Amino acid sequence: MAEGAVIAVEDPGDPRLADYTDLTDVQLRRRREPVEGLFIAEGEKVIRRALAAGYTMRSMLLTPRWAEAMRDVVAEARAPVYTVAPEVAERVTGYHVHRGALASLHRRPLPAPEALLADARRVAVLEAVNDHTNVGALFRSAAALGVDAVLLSPDCADPLYRRSVKVSMGAVLQVPWTRLSSWPREIELLRGAGFATAALALEEDSLRLDELAARRHPRLALILGSEGDGLRPSTVAAADVTVRIPMSAGVDSLNVAAAAAVAFYATGPAAG
Repeated sequence: MAEGAVIAVEDPGDPRLADYTDLTDVQLRRRREPVEGLFIAEGEKVIRRALAAGYTMRSMLLTPRWAEAMRDVVAEARAPVYTVAPEVAERVTGYHVHRGALASLHRRPLPAPEALLADARRVAVLEAVNDHTNVGALFRSAAALGVDAVLLSPDCADPLYRRSVKVSMGAVLQVPWTRLSSWPREIELLRGAGFATAALALEEDSLRLDELAARRHPRLALILGSEGDGLRPSTVAAADVTVRIPMSAGVDSLNVAAAAAVAFYATGPAAG
């Protein structure tokens, strides 16, 4: 196919649009996308950031308005670019595609944790964070506040799921990340790489976040748990220290993405 070729499609059942079918079926997409080696980027900014980050396009699905707005991307595309009417896009995806631009891109092999830790100074470790919106928001904070890498337990949500990518505004495509295979045993991997490990949890003997920040660890891993239950007791016990964010007005906890942003800022170079 010639670069910049645009193919108009009228049939929502056209097999060429298979990458974009049933995007609202979370369970289906969570099974399909990693196995098929693809992920979906939504919106012009996110698509451009994915391409700038070096991800290879499988195809694009655009409404006519967005085909014009993205004509420079279309002109350079080496993958099929399909244009569809908005109502066809809705029938294919299962929802109204507000921004009228979707791209299917190839996933890349995940790096080994050791490779990410080699040059990192501050990392986030996520345990069982399974809400895609929170994962996306957390990655956006990591990018904005200078976190070098994110490590995920095996039961974390997929950072490349469409909702995560969208909420992060493409930050999941910029911040290095990988999955761990035997968490929390891999705390020893962090410790062996010279990281102090700090578990954010509501424990009686925990440090205040400002006390942790004052220690200025040259290498620090902040460990954050799931939205509902927080970190597992075994993880808290394995960490070097437990840390809490002091709160008032009877509030006992923050959303994990909000807590992460506070911790990233407090322990980052801007806070010093």
